[in-house]
Amino acid sequence: MGGLFSKSKKVSRVTEQDRAVLQMKSQRDKVKQYQKQIARKLETERRIAKELVAAGKKDRALLILRKKRLAEQLLSKTDGQLETIETLIQDVEFAQVEAKVFDVLKEGNEALKKVNDSMNIDEIEKIMDETKEAAEKQEEIQRLISGESFSDTDMEAIEKEFNDLVGERDGEQNRETEIPQNIKEDEPAPELPEVPTDEPVQKDVAVKENKKQKIAIEAS
Repeated sequence: MGGLFSKSKKVSRVTEQDRAVLQMKSQRDKVKQYQKQIARKLETERRIAKELVAAGKKDRALLILRKKRLAEQLLSKTDGQLETIETLIQDVEFAQVEAKVFDVLKEGNEALKKVNDSMNIDEIEKIMDETKEAAEKQEEIQRLISGESFSDTDMEAIEKEFNDLVGERDGEQNRETEIPQNIKEDEPAPELPEVPTDEPVQKDVAVKENKKQKIAIEAS
């Protein structure tokens, strides 16, 4: 019973390449730590050599400087080792990426092949023919129901007439929106006659007639 309820063990996806990269990164970190130790040692030995020179102890100062020189050479070697390790890590990681890309391409190619294999050319052609026949039959049914009996020539003539009407409409719209060529933009607008400020002539005539009548009455 215990076996039925026990959890299945997960399959480890860690590859040999992953382990190799992990080991190289661990070694890289160790080299970096060692470089820090050497750097601190160089600072200490330089300080001691400086103190010995100040104290006039030449032999001991030279001994410390020789040890310091050896440490510098060792530090230079570790720089080369560190560069080699970094290069290997990058190469392995890039190779892993390439391998994954290859696997994806391979799976995609197999999937595409299966899809193409499932599609029969003869069946596709048969379906297309049946679809075309069904469309033609449906068109014929619609013509019978609507009472239309236009041939291909009739349909072409109708289409041509429609296009002609569209062309005429567009031409009329263009003429309506077209600016006359004989009018220049810089040409001044024509002057309008001034509005007269004098009173109408009829009023003056009426005044004169009234004066004449008044004079005639006084003379009589």
